Amino acid sequence: MDMDVREAIETRRSIKRFTDRTVTRAEMEALLEAAVHAPNHRLTQPWRFHVLGPRARRAYGEALGRRKAMKVEDPAAAALVLEKVASEHEHLPAMIAVAMVQAENPEIREEDYAATMMAVQNIVLMAAAMALGAHIKSGAVMDDPAARAAVGAVDGERIIATIHLGEPLEVPTPRQRQPAAALTRWLD
Repeated sequence: MDMDVREAIETRRSIKRFTDRTVTRAEMEALLEAAVHAPNHRLTQPWRFHVLGPRARRAYGEALGRRKAMKVEDPAAAALVLEKVASEHEHLPAMIAVAMVQAENPEIREEDYAATMMAVQNIVLMAAAMALGAHIKSGAVMDDPAARAAVGAVDGERIIATIHLGEPLEVPTPRQRQPAAALTRWLD
């Protein structure tokens, strides 16, 4: 790991296609260790990590595939969509579902959400430093009972993101971003 933080930030891309190389348990543990060093107000450590094996990834993919298939009118085409999404997830090199324990206090819950997203960022930056690709996913599927069951989320946990991980098959070209100066106001 010779990459510095700035290089990891600037070269990190959302990787959607991976080689068949397995992500080792040691690599996964290094990513998770980086995650727990995210800042969090009150040291609540709200994050929970669910590392999904092939069956769990397939079950999650089936939940997502069913949601996507509902948008397809032809039943045969809908079945193909479901199978495609399930198979893609099953064959991912690695996948982590990141959840947070939901505090009753709304202020703490909001702080914990921000902290959990910082833990997600730590994972993807560490992945970049380890020459692994990552793709952060979010969306309504995370509230789906079948998706929650697939990742093992318990009552009181909210799934915040899933992260697909592996050795990049291809790295997309960076897209143009506005410079910080265009988005910053300096106040006296």
